[in-house]
Amino acid sequence: MNQTEKKTLIDKKILLSAIKGSFIKLNPRYMMKNPVIFVVEIGFFITLLLSFVPDLFGSVNTNARTYNMIVTFILFITVLFANFAESVAEGRGKAQAESLKKTQKDMKARILKENKSEEMVDANQLKKGDLVLVKSGELIPTDGEVVEGIASVDESAITGESAPVVKENGGDFASVTGGTTVVSDWLKIRVTSNPGESFLDKMISLVEGASRKKTPNEIALNTLLVSLTIIFLIVIVTLYPLASYVGVKLEISTLIALTVCLIPTTIGGLLSAIGIAGMDRVTRFNVIAMSGKAVEACGDVDTMILDKTGTITYGNRMAAEFSPVKGVSEVELIEKAVLSSLQDDTPEGKSIVDLGIKQTGKHFSENLQTIFIEFTAQTRMSGIDIENGTKIRKGASDAIIEYVQLIGGYIPKDLEEIVRNISSLGGTPLVVSENKTILGVIYLKDTIKPGLVERFARLREIGIKTIMCTGDNPLTAATIAQEAGVDSFIAQCKPEDKIKVIKDEQSEGKVVAMTGDGTNDAPALAQADVGIAMNSGTSAAKEAANMIDLDSDPTKILDVVEIGKQLLITRGSLTTFSIANDVAKYFAIIPAMFMNVIPQLGVLNIMALSTSYSAILSALIFNALIIPLLIPLAMRGVKYKPQRSEKMLIHNMLIYGLGGMIAPFIGIKMIDLVITPILIIIGL
Repeated sequence: MNQTEKKTLIDKKILLSAIKGSFIKLNPRYMMKNPVIFVVEIGFFITLLLSFVPDLFGSVNTNARTYNMIVTFILFITVLFANFAESVAEGRGKAQAESLKKTQKDMKARILKENKSEEMVDANQLKKGDLVLVKSGELIPTDGEVVEGIASVDESAITGESAPVVKENGGDFASVTGGTTVVSDWLKIRVTSNPGESFLDKMISLVEGASRKKTPNEIALNTLLVSLTIIFLIVIVTLYPLASYVGVKLEISTLIALTVCLIPTTIGGLLSAIGIAGMDRVTRFNVIAMSGKAVEACGDVDTMILDKTGTITYGNRMAAEFSPVKGVSEVELIEKAVLSSLQDDTPEGKSIVDLGIKQTGKHFSENLQTIFIEFTAQTRMSGIDIENGTKIRKGASDAIIEYVQLIGGYIPKDLEEIVRNISSLGGTPLVVSENKTILGVIYLKDTIKPGLVERFARLREIGIKTIMCTGDNPLTAATIAQEAGVDSFIAQCKPEDKIKVIKDEQSEGKVVAMTGDGTNDAPALAQADVGIAMNSGTSAAKEAANMIDLDSDPTKILDVVEIGKQLLITRGSLTTFSIANDVAKYFAIIPAMFMNVIPQLGVLNIMALSTSYSAILSALIFNALIIPLLIPLAMRGVKYKPQRSEKMLIHNMLIYGLGGMIAPFIGIKMIDLVITPILIIIGL
């Protein structure tokens, strides 16, 4: 998805779909799922009836029909706006689903039969266990595991990432996703899903929102809103006889207007939109959430479990420093180290060349006639033999020492101390020799990814504990943990250790998140409250997790947690705003109802609203208009800044609590100024 698409909140297609959906959702059977707005719809039907039979409940107002019709229209608009908010959120998900469906349309597959013949079939006919051949330029028809071949696969249709990924049999890069394209060579793939069960199918059903269920937090908030609605209904029912006792004849439509204004219709209309938008926000971040509960759980995370390799560090030890032995210049060590690495295609070899060029500013020639000696597990060294007889080697300290001693070389006295110092820092010492002479040591270290220290500090600010898991020895693990700024670490970690730490944290009532990509991570991903699997990982890992990162970026768990926090903060902020609104609307309507009979209540008419009808209708119109005005905020989410919950509460109470009380006073007064002349003309 490009940046323009991400910034567009509502395009023309989504707008038209949302308007249509607003009317479709008027079905009472659907409206019952949102009790607060359902009460508004019931009020609409009652006032609609009163518009045709104004004296049904003994109304004495000669203009009751007109008044009832105005209230009916405003209530109808209120319900439509609430439905529109949800339809907009759903429309964005359905637009994404349509683009994914295009990937599936008319997809063909070359199936390999037992007699080794090939047959082209529709992709939707493939079954689990079938063997298919995909050649360069062809779409991979469905999810599977590579059983033969090696090829570059363009996953941009799914992930949005343009760089191809190499897929081959074995390891964590054997899993392929339907809808991606083979851009070079060929792959034999064994199908791992039946029709309708592929990853692409799951993505489509998830982003469409049709299968979305309410999350526990959302259910709890819904229960609160229903409770408030019931309380206000009881208040309104008792208000009618109290008003009669003091001689005030209240219109039924006025009581309905009062009910609609006092119950939390604002958050009731936006609640579903906030939840759907939260899942949509995660999806636009190239993460597929298997449920709304997973997104919401991200906002409650207390502990984060992260692998060291590939998550906190790059996973490859990189050259960090050259340490020559006594009597050897640093430039000489660098030159020989770089020469031995020019043909070394390993990440370590490339990093030695890069660091050497950076420190000397020289570009080293590859024109020498050399024979490259590859690293092997037996020799534990690599290097080059130059045509003039010079032999340069780099490798493990004990291997180089043994090699030099065998050819009659001398071992420098300070070599052991240099090697020991590098090891004590958690690094890998790589000793360099030229013929019989040891020149010095290359310090290889597991490099921390840039920006992670700051991100871990942000997590600490909001009370999230970080635990690093690594198979390294305790010394190396401690060095990396201190450098990265994580709170604690587990060294020499096995899969069962990850499960144990997750269970230990959960036993203390904490919500735990973790990332993983291998089959051995699957049990821990399933145990964690938030498990994010890499799309490049194994099928077992993806099936165990409740989120899948399409970009296969393990550090994205940090961003997903912030999205979850933003979802909860948005819901809390708009709930605060909605309830604060009700307080302001109370000061608009209640005094207007009783001022004529109880003049002392005029002191509560602090907005100086013109008439009782103007006060009621102004509050009702504001109540309707505030829902669509808040849709952009519900969709984009309240701006999130990492900070402690106490500070966040104070900030939101000031902005959305105080703001929620002030905005209606201004809005209702402005509406009153506009509609008062109109009401005078029509005799109200």
